[in-house]
Amino acid sequence: MYQRVGKAAYKADLDNTVALSRYLGNPENKFKSVHVAGTNGKGSSSHMLASIFQEAGYKVGLYTSPHLKDFRERIKINGKMIPKRTVTNFIGNHKSYFETNELSFFEMTVGMAFDYFGRKKVDIAIVEVGLGGRLDSTNIITPEISLITNIGLDHTQFLGNTLELIAKEKAGIIKPGVPVIVGETTSETKPVFESIAKENNSELIFAEPKPETDFELDLRGNYQQKNKATVLAAVKALQELDWHISEENIKNGLKNVVKNTGILGRWQQIGERPKIICDTAHNLEGLALVMDQLQNENYQELHIVLGMVSDKDLDRVLPLFPKNARYYFCAPAIARALPADELQRSASNYELKGFAYELVETAFKDAKKNTDVNDLIFVGGSTFVVAEVL
Repeated sequence: MYQRVGKAAYKADLDNTVALSRYLGNPENKFKSVHVAGTNGKGSSSHMLASIFQEAGYKVGLYTSPHLKDFRERIKINGKMIPKRTVTNFIGNHKSYFETNELSFFEMTVGMAFDYFGRKKVDIAIVEVGLGGRLDSTNIITPEISLITNIGLDHTQFLGNTLELIAKEKAGIIKPGVPVIVGETTSETKPVFESIAKENNSELIFAEPKPETDFELDLRGNYQQKNKATVLAAVKALQELDWHISEENIKNGLKNVVKNTGILGRWQQIGERPKIICDTAHNLEGLALVMDQLQNENYQELHIVLGMVSDKDLDRVLPLFPKNARYYFCAPAIARALPADELQRSASNYELKGFAYELVETAFKDAKKNTDVNDLIFVGGSTFVVAEVL
């Protein structure tokens, strides 16, 4: 599984997915969809869109990754996770096909999601790209609209080491004649989107950084304002395609994302006195926004429970972290984890001081033990660290 193992589990083509889809009766043709890609914010944007569609009275499938606590978080209809029995039946019924064709974890999961959405006759499915876009298993759908949040230097070992190359991979979800909404661009990425949209005769819409209409959002990270702007541009495009979404639906959808979809780990407060916040941001752009928000919090002392995966470019991300914090370096319980003592050594080069712990649980317990009621504990650096704390 790529999520736990890393590069060795990645498959860079759609052959298996196309064959699996044919074997399952092409379920992706049985429902309408929205396809969401980007370096940061695609999960949050997908959940916002699902919530808005739910408020508009549609039956909404939602496919996202990775999960935090339960595999079934990846596949939901109207905020409810796919039943356990449906998961086990799907694997049991098709196990011999999976084994014979050596399908990856992600390929099987996409097949399961699309099969479930097709059989349950969802009105629309919001489908988040797993990695990249062009060669991602989800890229067999022809959506109502495509949405690309932003481009940053992440997963460079798969997608390329320049913004242009990564933008090209993400733009691989653009389909002929299908409108594409882009949240943020740079001088390097904008021409890529313009060129690929033109090739596909697709309307290209750039989201307004600050839309005229503002709505309250229950996802608390400051960075969510950019995602919200992108989602509002997407909703406008969907309305023009005759999806019946009112201003009231938008307002209630954005105000109830957590309640409607069960999203976890986005600037999520899990404790008071001391305040405990966790966030799954794990790359340069995401962590920069989160660290900026952290500096605006009020606290007596800052404690950071920090763990990362081994393929992270530490020299790019560690300088973002505040020096005036007490660190609890740890390693999530996965094969890809960076050992805590290695993280501690690298962090000391940037004057980040603290102790190393073998387990996330031990680090988190020690952080809680050492805090005063007016302190703040931040948990992050990796999706897997947040998952273990939750």
